[in-house]
Amino acid sequence: MKATQAVKKILANYEGETPGVKANLCRMLMQGKLGGSGKMIILPVDQGFEHGPARSFAPNPAAYDPHYHYQLALDAGLNAYAAPLGMLEAGADTFAGQIPTILKANSANSLLAKTGPKDQAITATVDDALRIGASAMGFTIYPGSDSSLEMFEEIAAIREEAAAKGVATVIWSYPRGGDLTKEGETAMDVAAYAAQIAALLGAHVIKVKLPSDHLEQDEAKKVYVTEQIEIGDQAARVRHVMQSAFNGRRIVVFSGGAKKDEFSVYDDAKAIRDGGGNGSIIGRNTFQRPRDNALDMLGRLVKIYKGQE
Repeated sequence: MKATQAVKKILANYEGETPGVKANLCRMLMQGKLGGSGKMIILPVDQGFEHGPARSFAPNPAAYDPHYHYQLALDAGLNAYAAPLGMLEAGADTFAGQIPTILKANSANSLLAKTGPKDQAITATVDDALRIGASAMGFTIYPGSDSSLEMFEEIAAIREEAAAKGVATVIWSYPRGGDLTKEGETAMDVAAYAAQIAALLGAHVIKVKLPSDHLEQDEAKKVYVTEQIEIGDQAARVRHVMQSAFNGRRIVVFSGGAKKDEFSVYDDAKAIRDGGGNGSIIGRNTFQRPRDNALDMLGRLVKIYKGQE
């Protein structure tokens, strides 16, 4: 597999990284229908942990089977498949070497008290990733949470071990908890801050939500107004998130969120593309649809990222 110039340019931004980390990033960037383009679509399936099985898979019962997701990612020509340890182990042998995987190393669940601090438990190790052949560790942080500083320390330790063993790191950076309002979780200033924090923690790939035009922090709002930072449309907001991720020197993919109509999914992808984002990490909007519909949707997303629509 020969890396394209677009992929080599991205990898050159990761100065000081081990060859093993770069090899795994290259593997993901060169995989599937977007391989070599510098764009990515990743299938994440950690919702069973986060929301429970019925809420996650009942809309499309075939998705209860872990093999379904491996096969969907393969048939759709995606760049990688991300899931907790048990999901990946359930197909690790059957699908060994066929698609890069991202081992989601921490998780929460919806049975926890809503009044508690926003946090996740560590549920997998770097050695687990090596054992099942995963290309990267995935880890969620909650900037703003009362537990966020501990989460930063946890991923710093995991990232150090992973890099030493040639495994890349993907950080889900989802602001919540503390003094943040619900609207503030996707505010422009907060989303940009979340991307910056993930980059500073050493993420090789950053996952954030698409931001709104709301500004949450009073001090930040003054700067956005004074410096006339453009956030009036979604592509401009994506562009600012990329600027906050070391001026585009880090790969950033944007979450698909809860299931919504397909045209909203396509509009989001066009904004990500036009704003210079690296792609989508899209779960419920695909695996909760019938397989043929999901494949059609993912095929169209590939065309959008290739600039064919």
